[in-house]
Order: sequence, then C-alpha cells, then structure tokens
Amino acid sequence: MGASETMRAVRITAHGGPEVLELTEVAVPAPQAGEVLVQVSAVALNNTDLWTREGAYGRPGDPKALSGWRGPVDFPRVQGADVAGRVVAVGADVGESLVGRRVVVDPAIYDREGPDANPVGLMGSERDGGYAEYVTAPAERVHDVTESPLTDDQLATLPTAYGTALGMIERGRLRPGETVLVSGASGGVGVALMQLARARGARVLAISSGSKIDSVREAGAHEVVDRARDVRDQLRAAAPEGIDVALDVVAGDLVSAGLPLLREGGRWVVAGALGGYEVTFDVRRLYLHNAQVIGSSMHTPTHFGLLMDLARQGEIQPVIAATFPLDQAAQAQEQLANRGHVGKIVMHPF
Repeated sequence: MGASETMRAVRITAHGGPEVLELTEVAVPAPQAGEVLVQVSAVALNNTDLWTREGAYGRPGDPKALSGWRGPVDFPRVQGADVAGRVVAVGADVGESLVGRRVVVDPAIYDREGPDANPVGLMGSERDGGYAEYVTAPAERVHDVTESPLTDDQLATLPTAYGTALGMIERGRLRPGETVLVSGASGGVGVALMQLARARGARVLAISSGSKIDSVREAGAHEVVDRARDVRDQLRAAAPEGIDVALDVVAGDLVSAGLPLLREGGRWVVAGALGGYEVTFDVRRLYLHNAQVIGSSMHTPTHFGLLMDLARQGEIQPVIAATFPLDQAAQAQEQLANRGHVGKIVMHPF
C-alpha cells in the first residue's frame, strides 16, 4: 500500500448537529508499532456518536459543559467505535498471522494493562474510528472472528452495544433464573441486554412503548411493560416477587419508581441517562434491603473476550435496523436520533 494512498472518511471538526459531519479524503493511516491496519467492512452507529458530536457529556463539576466522552475532543476526529473488517497490514512488533483475518475491534482505550482494566477512552472519540475505509487499532484489541456465523454487519453491532450490555450483566452479577428488568429495550444496548440475559437463563421484563412492543418481544423479552402507562403497577403485576437486577440505560424518574421493586440484595445497574441525569430516590429502600446501585461504563477486556466467544459460537443474533453508505452518515445519525427503529444502524464505507 503506497504512502500516497488516500481514503474516504467522515470527520467532525467541531461540536454541533448532523451538519458538522464532513466527508473528506485523508491519508490511509499507517499502523504504528503494536498496531494493525483494518479495512472496514461495516461500522455500527451508537448514541455515543451523537453525544460526542453534540458534546453532550458534561464534565465533573460542570454538567452543562460541551465535552466528549471523557473530556475535550481533539478535532478533527473520525467518528465510529464499532468496526468489523479485515486486517490488511501490521506495524512493527506484530506477527503477520492476523493479515487477511476477519476481525472485530475492541474500541476501548483502557486505564492499565490486565484483564479487569477500566475503559477511559474510546475509538471514534479519543482516537480516530471507523467512519472510514481503513482504521488502525492496537493488535491486542483485535479479535479474530473469521469462523463466526454472524455477518460483518452483525459483528459490527457488537462492540459498544453488546460490550456495554455484557459489562452491565457481569457487574450486576446476573445469575440463571433471576428476574431482570431492561429499560430502553428497543435501542441497541436494550436489544443486546435482552438477548444476553436470555442466553444466561434469566427472565426478561422489558420497558418499551407503542409500535415497538411486538418487536421487543420478538427480540427476546418474556414480558413487555408499556412506558406510556404506569410502569410501577405493570412491573408489580409482571414480577410480584420483585426484580433481582435492573439493567437501566434510561435512569431519570425510573430509578425512584423502580428501586422499591428490587428484591432483597437486588442490583440496579445504570449505564445511561436517556431519561435524565438527575435522580432522587428513597435511600431507605437501598440500605434496608441491602440493594446496590452500580454504575457501568462499557466493558473490561475480560468482558469483551466473553462477548467474542459468544460471537464465534453464534449464541446471539444482532438485529440490523438499516444500512447506509458512508456518504450518508448525517442521514444515518438522524435516523438513530429519531429512535423509530429496533436494533442497530450500520454503515458501509466501501
């Protein structure tokens, strides 16, 4: 691959609406020592893409500040955390064995070495991502899934949504036979939570609304609660014994309404704030019942390894809602923002 070669990429140069996404020609990145170069077959969209573009994350002490996931974004930035593709070149200190293999990239940038590291950065946010024809990644973050029965589109949906979901399930210590509540069930993380919780042998109660309820049931929920009616009453009826684990990407008022429904020793795991980031609840319901509220951001290397095992075995069936070419990144993000779909939106750079 000649040094002069260029590729198409979609970058943001400032925070803003879909109009800040620009399709441009840039040099194909060269893999540094310890890195590989991946030709992107499919890149999945996430809410993270919208919030990074908008600068919607706030900062400690200043919740309204324009900020990326973990602080200021270094512009220009190629977005896109979720990449499936093929390794086409390797940098120094990397064996050739990965070349030609079909891979999924773990998009997390971790705080330390080791299997239980915490993610403190993200591809597409703290380093360039997959809204492009090629992307570099550390070799140790590239997982060979050549043998997986899943399509490239399905594989691309896994890193952020299923990685986040498996992180929540692991941190919430979900066990077979437990009753689990999934909020935001029609979204990418919601569908992943339902499928992974079912695969673990849990009973899944999901919260959704309107036209999506049937699709959510098809995607894996045992029972669906309608968000448009009194959620607490419906949950009491659906789970009279209480809920063992809540897997919540909505937060807001749901936390105060739902916490009293936890069983003794129940766990409420929060990995998003679609319903609002300011939460009030009766703290007596927490300590008197030995309950836990657990924050969960993405996954550890161990969690991601478990996810890749499931992918290779075809134990999960990601749902693709729509596909777009790279030059329609703005339309793809707008469809994501409208939340009218069930499953994941994927772009094809080639």
